[in-house]
Amino acid sequence: MDAGSMSAAGQSAQMRRRVGLTAPAILFIAILMGGPMLIMVFVSLVERAPDGGVVWGRFTTLAYQQFFVEENLLGEKSFNTDYLQIYLRSAFLAGITVVATFAIGFPTAMYVAMQEPRKRALLIFFLSLPFWVNLLVRNYAWLLLLRANGLLDQVVMGLNLSSEPLNILYTQTAIFIGLTYSFLPLMVLPIYAAMEKFDFSLVEAGFDLGATRLQTLVHVIIPGVKGGIIAGCLLVFIPGLGSYVTPVLLGGSKSLMIGNLIEAQFAAARNWPFGAALAFILLMMVVLTAVLRALLLRKRRRVNT
Repeated sequence: MDAGSMSAAGQSAQMRRRVGLTAPAILFIAILMGGPMLIMVFVSLVERAPDGGVVWGRFTTLAYQQFFVEENLLGEKSFNTDYLQIYLRSAFLAGITVVATFAIGFPTAMYVAMQEPRKRALLIFFLSLPFWVNLLVRNYAWLLLLRANGLLDQVVMGLNLSSEPLNILYTQTAIFIGLTYSFLPLMVLPIYAAMEKFDFSLVEAGFDLGATRLQTLVHVIIPGVKGGIIAGCLLVFIPGLGSYVTPVLLGGSKSLMIGNLIEAQFAAARNWPFGAALAFILLMMVVLTAVLRALLLRKRRRVNT
């Protein structure tokens, strides 16, 4: 057997070994993640039963039509923007949460990355502390802080910044504060991981070449940690889009978001096909976001090569 045949046989054996090692994980993901998604799509395409369940075997796209079209008692149909507004509101709140967490998380991650190794570990420990407490408990804490005549109102009125309570609780501002607090570590940690590998001697080189602090930040640091920034934005945006606990506790019934709308269809309204259709539309939004990230990474790799 010549050297070329031996090399090809070795590569083939290595490929079989890789497939064998990854097959259990792929099978696990396919069953536990792909299975429920297929069931959700199937339920969204069957007819709603009179008692609130579904009629298996009767297929219809009525659930998806209901997202855009509203029918009154006379049978007249009109374009309905109510659900679209809820999706846009959820996307807006998730978007400004990304901006706020980035504004706080980027300098925080940069500060941590520039410390001594022993101090970094301690700071990362403090950053991960919120994950040790249940999300429900953390949101209840904010409920006590933001309520009328709560701690925030007492501080503001004590400093003579306002003569009346701010009444932030049960508003979109309260949801924004809760989402920013809950997802801030998800922005800090990926950016810190990218900055830990960043060569800060490039910053000194930038200063030596006459660049200002802002120019060094924009043209040296941010491009160097772009992967961590993109990962952090996705880790905040995707769960923020489908957030359920924070809007329920801090937003009340005035600010309905996607997660609350889906829960209402499965529970109170007992319209499973429409709830499944709403969940599938949300899934498609997440998939499109992930595809956009993949395209950005591919473009960056082409630029680097």
